[in-house]
Amino acid sequence: MTDISVTELAALNDTVVIDVREPWEFAAGHADGAILIPLGELSERLAEVPRDDTVYVICAAGGRSQKGAAFLEWNGVEAVNVTGGMTAWQQAGLPTVQDAA
Repeated sequence: MTDISVTELAALNDTVVIDVREPWEFAAGHADGAILIPLGELSERLAEVPRDDTVYVICAAGGRSQKGAAFLEWNGVEAVNVTGGMTAWQQAGLPTVQDAA
């Protein structure tokens, strides 16, 4: 499995980002365009994951996304783990989207 930093990910265009955190974490702040599929739902929602391009998997700090990316790779999806997760994303000053309460 491959890893990418948040700054490397932010520099890419037209990426598919799967956020494997819980809905409340996602609502508090996520990368623009990220798709929420909590890690616990990944196996049952596997059909929702695009297979025609590389998928970047992010969580809060990198642990859940590493598991998610490994699961996706095992299921034939080209997946990359985003190291440091949304914590590193926000520390790097990258833009986040918050859902309205």
